[in-house]
Amino acid sequence: MKYILMMTGTKAGVDTYRAWSKQDIQTHYAALKGINKELTEAGEFVATEGLALPEQAKVVRAGKDGVLITDGVFPEAKEFLLGYWIVDVDRPERAYEIAAQISGAPGPGGVPTNMPIEVRQIMSGRPDELP
Repeated sequence: MKYILMMTGTKAGVDTYRAWSKQDIQTHYAALKGINKELTEAGEFVATEGLALPEQAKVVRAGKDGVLITDGVFPEAKEFLLGYWIVDVDRPERAYEIAAQISGAPGPGGVPTNMPIEVRQIMSGRPDELP
């Protein structure tokens, strides 16, 4: 079963991260790279990507007068996607364990960030409840 593990954050959280020391950022990334290495060795790793900063985000909508493109960050958005992992595991609990590892990656002073990680199964077909 494939799952997407989505790391979300707020503008305040991103601003706080930008204030981390270089050492804290390096420690954080080393922990995430270690998780990726473990997942690869276990055959559970599919993909991971960090996303560009929210200020670079665009929202695209098709409209009756053509395409409408608006800029982000959006003041009304409480949270936005920062990055994701896709894992292929044999049970949902394993996806939750991996999400907890990611959430617990060290922040300033080695204290776990406890960042929320949303876990959702990737559909392999149309849901049964759809017509």
